Amino acid sequence: MSKESFKMFVRSHPELVRYVNSNQMTWQKFYELYDMYGENNSVWQTYFQSFPTSTSSVQESSSKVTANTVGDTSLKDLFNLVKQMDLETVRKGVDGLSKAVALVQDLTSSKKQNNYQARPLYKHLED
Repeated sequence: MSKESFKMFVRSHPELVRYVNSNQMTWQKFYELYDMYGENNSVWQTYFQSFPTSTSSVQESSSKVTANTVGDTSLKDLFNLVKQMDLETVRKGVDGLSKAVALVQDLTSSKKQNNYQARPLYKHLED
C-alpha cells in the first residue's frame, strides 16, 4: 500500500479528518490500519458509522482547520505554552548554550593562531 493510495482513500472518506481533528486518532495510526487491513475491511466501519458522510459535514470539518495552525499546535496553544514557561530556567539554558558556543569558538580559533615556528635544520646550537 502506497502513501498516494492512502491519500486517495482519505479523500474518499473525509469523516476520518474529524477523528484526527478531535485528537481521537492520528494519521499515523490510520495509515497503519490501512497498510495492515486495506480499504475493504470491517475495521473501517467503526470509523465510518460514527460520523455522517454528508457534504455539509465535510465542509464544516475542513473549515475548522485554520491558517494559524502549525502541524498539530495552534497559536493559542503556543501562547499558553509560553505563559507557562519558567523564564529563569530558559535564561539558564540560554546562558549554558552561549558558554558552549564560546568554548567551541575558542577551540577552533586557537588552532588557527598557532605561531609555532620550527627551528631550521641547518642551524647549530653554537651559532
